[in-house]
Amino acid sequence: MATQPIVKRTACVVGGSGFVASLLVKLLLQKGYAVNITVRDPENPKKISHLLALQPLGEIKIFGADLTDEGSFDAPIAGCDLVFHVATPVNFASENPENDMIKPAIQGVLNVLKACVKAKTVKRVVLTSSAAAVSINTLNGTGLVVDEGNWTDVDFLTTEKPPTWGYPVSKTLAEKEAWKFAEENKIDLITVIPALMMGSSLTPDIPSSIRLGTSLITGNEFLINGLKGMQMLSGSISTTHVEDVCRAHIYLAEKESASGRYICCAVNTSVPELAKFLNKRYPQYNVPTDFGDFPSKPKLTVSSEKLVKEGFSFKYGIEDIYDQTVDYLKANGLLKN
Repeated sequence: MATQPIVKRTACVVGGSGFVASLLVKLLLQKGYAVNITVRDPENPKKISHLLALQPLGEIKIFGADLTDEGSFDAPIAGCDLVFHVATPVNFASENPENDMIKPAIQGVLNVLKACVKAKTVKRVVLTSSAAAVSINTLNGTGLVVDEGNWTDVDFLTTEKPPTWGYPVSKTLAEKEAWKFAEENKIDLITVIPALMMGSSLTPDIPSSIRLGTSLITGNEFLINGLKGMQMLSGSISTTHVEDVCRAHIYLAEKESASGRYICCAVNTSVPELAKFLNKRYPQYNVPTDFGDFPSKPKLTVSSEKLVKEGFSFKYGIEDIYDQTVDYLKANGLLKN
């Protein structure tokens, strides 16, 4: 008897050229998936060369699609079993976050989910949210624990407009909109909520999250102030390895019992605590450790307990996260040996 050919499962990765998405594509190919990838500009070799380099690993197809263009996701999502929506507009220097980040983030989520409804083959959608959608609140004190039941306080952000306020607002509102649409249209949706991501990147440019997370080592004053601002706004410096984030995406996509939101965060610390750790581990970089009266303890912990209870285990702790990131920066000429 002729054996039935094994039908490859197909996944679509929306926003496939970025830091998380390109590694996610690589891991999906290694697991035997065929992968459809959407990018904004498929004609631009610089934007897709790192994706084309993954072709020996398996079957990829690259599609042009734009978050704000409603029909552009129909073709890449048609026939897919899983959809990973990783794309998000990021523009921290924007004069008009409402138009540059918030509207396109919400529009993008809805456009992708509408294409999933049309496709009729999609079994589960995994949306990449952000710790910025759970951790920003006006509570005071220390020892607070933030979990999947928490949402960032959008009223506070839109009223006070602290630096970079547009990004957490865009992530929070886009995720809420996704849940509303998924419930109304019976889509099996999971959201992954990663902390600040580190590790090495397949992208041609060094990701902004890596630059921010290593600013104490590189001595970039502007970004060190950004890191301090992050602690003041969100209550902690919470970080995780990009590979663990991608592994969590696939784990939750495949695990039938998974449902709802999942925080993915390996380490919770503060700027002064992190500086002490980095100064001791990499003495050659003279990491500053005196931050005056800046809060030395994080206000809160972003908890991954739900993800761990679901059976997921993190591969990387703080030492591995930073060792690999430092090696990556050296390889890219951003740090001396």
